[in-house]
Amino acid sequence: MRTPPASPRDPEKQGDTVRRTTPTAWAAATLLVALIGSIASVAPPEVAHAADGEGVTPVPQGNGICTFPMKQQIKERPWALQRIVLDQLWQDTKGRDTHGRPVRVAVIDTGVDNTNPQLAGAVDTKHGWDFLHHTKGGRNATAGDPKAPTDGTYDPVGHGTKVAGIIAARPRAGTGFVGLAPEATIIPLRQNDENGSGTAATLAQAIRKAIAADAGVINISQDTTKPLSPNSDLAAAVKEARHRNIVVIASAGNDGLDGQLKDTYPAAYDGVLAVASSDRNNERAPFSQSGDFIGVAAPGVDMVSTVPKGGQCVDNGTSFSAPYVAGVAALLKAKHPDWQEHQIVAQIEQTAERTVNGKDTFVGWGVVDPVRALTEDAHPIDRPSADSGLAKAAPPDPTAWPDGESPQERMERYATYGVGAGGVAVAVIAGTAVVWRDVRKRDARGRAPRVNE
Repeated sequence: MRTPPASPRDPEKQGDTVRRTTPTAWAAATLLVALIGSIASVAPPEVAHAADGEGVTPVPQGNGICTFPMKQQIKERPWALQRIVLDQLWQDTKGRDTHGRPVRVAVIDTGVDNTNPQLAGAVDTKHGWDFLHHTKGGRNATAGDPKAPTDGTYDPVGHGTKVAGIIAARPRAGTGFVGLAPEATIIPLRQNDENGSGTAATLAQAIRKAIAADAGVINISQDTTKPLSPNSDLAAAVKEARHRNIVVIASAGNDGLDGQLKDTYPAAYDGVLAVASSDRNNERAPFSQSGDFIGVAAPGVDMVSTVPKGGQCVDNGTSFSAPYVAGVAALLKAKHPDWQEHQIVAQIEQTAERTVNGKDTFVGWGVVDPVRALTEDAHPIDRPSADSGLAKAAPPDPTAWPDGESPQERMERYATYGVGAGGVAVAVIAGTAVVWRDVRKRDARGRAPRVNE
């Protein structure tokens, strides 16, 4: 289904940081619109109106403004779910294997708040963990709340709660939003926050914690553009997860506006399924990082998901594309528990919707097609192959987004947004910044954290 394209926004440029991957400058520009009325080349947020029916809350385009909780549920089915025939997607499983056991998906992020009713039955608190609490000498040092839980369910940022919702939010009366694998179980691993308290070491520890907690899928919506050695501890942790037959999925990053091909980590590690963002036209979102390491793309524009304490809001970025794919991986794990992790990755890549006969640097093997992945699955494959039925065409080279300003002017503008809009924090992983780069405007609780190495 082709739907109207979303209005592009300009994600923040955050340098070499391991970031929650959601574009921020888009949000900042939109915020200025709200503050001063209008800005040339930046349109106010559009609204996708419901077809009909009284009392239906339309789905607004993502501006990232969230309160915890959100007072009103979004009743309409989000566009990223409208493109799927859910009855077909779930005809065999909603996230449980043939023995009724739920697939376990580790979310390594800012925590997962299970007080949201759509996540209340989805989160395994017994095996959750808060690395910030246990590595910083106490909750006061990291979150300012000595009474906060230490099982990974504390999420003052809201990023991890959104990621988890896209994967496994339960159906709820009054909203059209639901996770792609609504019977999967989330393992909450809080490894970062708005202050950049996470490190590359804790990211590796979180992966190993996911292994010990019997995860079948790991979602990492963080990245760094600084090269990491294939012999690093983080790379070793990824290898250990794959050796245990765990599907590792990571966001590609949101530095696509500079038009540069670059690897981001851990997405670029061998065997990790790197996910770019696509828009409503199944084209690469302007902010989405390009590179040879991209495996597939998935919706990442105007993404509806759960927020702490209840309700939903809308956000943008590859942070929210990765869990879309993680939900598909969880369904495949449930349906085919005997498949190897690389076969699940290959299945997702092979069944993606393509515009070229093979792989390109924008969307990899194409935009993920959840229904095809779950229905064209007669036998496992070890690697995707080019489609001879499509005419061969060289993919276009990425070019810098023509925003009419120099890199210095852009950085100054971002700095202004960071101060004037309540702060847009970036989290650095000590030396190798591991960042959640978010395209959104936030209040103080919604800042994008960094991870330090």
